[in-house]
Amino acid sequence: MVEEKAELKSTLSFPVILIITVNSIMGTGIFFLPAMGALIAGPASLISWGVLAIISIYIAMCFGELASMFPTSGGIYEYCKQAYGNFTSFVIGWMTLIAGNITIAMLIVGAIRYLNPAMPEVYKIGISLLFVLVFNYMAFSGMQTSAVMLVAFGIITMSSLVGLIIPGIINFEPSNLEPFFPYSLPMIFIAIFFIAETFFGWETATFLAEETKNPRKVIPKALVYGTIIIAIISLLFVITAIGTMPWQEFANSKAPLADLSLFHFGEKGKGIFTIMVYLSIIGSVAGWIVSAPRLILALAKDKLFISQCAKIHPKNKTPHIAILFQTILTSLLVVIGSGSYETLLEILLPMVLVIYSLTLLSVVVLRFKMPNVERPYKVIFGKTGPVIVIIMMLSLIAYWISHVDGAVHIVKIGLSFILFGIPLYFLLLFYYDPDAIVKINNFFAYFNLMFENLFLPKQIRRDILSMFKDLERKHVLDYGTGVGTLTLYLAKAVGPNGKVYATDISKKNIDIVSRRTKKRGYSHVHTIHDSHHTSRVHPDIKYVDMVFSVGTMSYIQNIKKILSDMRDILPDRGKVLFVEYVDFFKVIPNIEWLSSNEKIEKVFKDAGFSVRVIRKKGLFWNYIFVYGMKTDSDIPFI
Repeated sequence: MVEEKAELKSTLSFPVILIITVNSIMGTGIFFLPAMGALIAGPASLISWGVLAIISIYIAMCFGELASMFPTSGGIYEYCKQAYGNFTSFVIGWMTLIAGNITIAMLIVGAIRYLNPAMPEVYKIGISLLFVLVFNYMAFSGMQTSAVMLVAFGIITMSSLVGLIIPGIINFEPSNLEPFFPYSLPMIFIAIFFIAETFFGWETATFLAEETKNPRKVIPKALVYGTIIIAIISLLFVITAIGTMPWQEFANSKAPLADLSLFHFGEKGKGIFTIMVYLSIIGSVAGWIVSAPRLILALAKDKLFISQCAKIHPKNKTPHIAILFQTILTSLLVVIGSGSYETLLEILLPMVLVIYSLTLLSVVVLRFKMPNVERPYKVIFGKTGPVIVIIMMLSLIAYWISHVDGAVHIVKIGLSFILFGIPLYFLLLFYYDPDAIVKINNFFAYFNLMFENLFLPKQIRRDILSMFKDLERKHVLDYGTGVGTLTLYLAKAVGPNGKVYATDISKKNIDIVSRRTKKRGYSHVHTIHDSHHTSRVHPDIKYVDMVFSVGTMSYIQNIKKILSDMRDILPDRGKVLFVEYVDFFKVIPNIEWLSSNEKIEKVFKDAGFSVRVIRKKGLFWNYIFVYGMKTDSDIPFI
């Protein structure tokens, strides 16, 4: 299909990606966190900002090296995949996806607080969802359109901050910084933890690498230069903000920028800056909305996410299915997370620090693992510097957990988000990885035996056999016998003068079936363990009258080859029946070709079968019955 061959288009230049980087990073905290830092450490929080600025520039340099090595849309997911392998990189990608959406929800909550703190909750959610839909539509429309939007928001962000820094310098009053150390020195350390979110967002630029011109050089420059710009602006803003009004008053402000604009420009100025701050924060949301689908795209390309999300729109050259998924997920989190900025921030911070720690560690790992890979940009102290920063980050998390009430509860919430992705990983692995299919089948063999009446209820078995009126003396293939749940029924139905071939990819499954059939005296059942089961019918099977298969369609690696092999061993008008589990827990999507009856019918028709597709509802999942026959005639099967 043309749609599947479409690719992302490289359109972003250095100035554009620089502005996008600055806006994506700075818009995530500069409007709220200076006041929080002052509340925690007083004027001494300026030390926190200085230390954080230096660390952040070094982190940007580390990201720059990784981006120069692997300039793909996967960004930090790709870097960690190269360093650690699929499972760890999936967990990091999943955490980044969760963190990105928490960021979006958090920023929208904060933006509404600035715009109108007293606005009814329903209106807040409604306005926020409207922005989500508009931005996702812009993201769908193409990167050129998105870039114009993001640059415009970047200019608004810079203007609003510079507009407060200049009068802040003029009205600076040193006495407002007294006392400079109102609290104990460890509070400076705690303040770093809470204000660190100001510099979060380097990954946003890395996700856009495939759409950037000369990304090996442009992305590292944008990351480093952008972080330096942010460090300078942040330091100037915090110094002038705390120096303009008494720090206690600034620290306790719910909308510090609005209060600063009121101080400098009066009520009219406050209204203008309130709108500018709102647009700046919303612009940062737009940056995440545009970039995050590229992470989903990268995961889907590696078959570690819903495969449909790997599609690129043929006209707009955007990952349109990933954008649709992102729209739904973001909307849900906006509704769920509309209550509290602080809670969202506390969930986000440790999660992102762990993500960044693992990303920084990948710099060190890849220095040893891939020493000869070209690095157009190379960070200084690449084998020791990242380790020092990681120790600092983990120390921040440990200190926060041990000294802040409720931190353990927040960590548990964050872990629950992460752990939710683990079953998804194994489910996707089960769909796509033959080696994993074998391991999972072997591991769960006795579990499947114990709960076989749940996985293949007796009513479903009766439904299967009711479609075949005369099985006696027939030769049948049970392709994917599992633990023999259906095989035993088939063995009884064909009788001792018939024959049942039971094949499976799992040796443990075959052992269980062999014992069960032997115990019942079914000597006419022939079990075959086939390590290539997902891509063929075993060559020892020369002829059968009918083929049965339960639960194999989702993980078959080459359905065309399988159906061709089945056609070769069936007589004309020989029957086939496939039963597949779909719609797991009513929310997990199916693999693409099982998504519609028409696609299934076409796959079978192209292989020389006329089939009918029936869908039946179950308790935890639904079932697809594909019933038909081998035929050269183009006639519907009834």
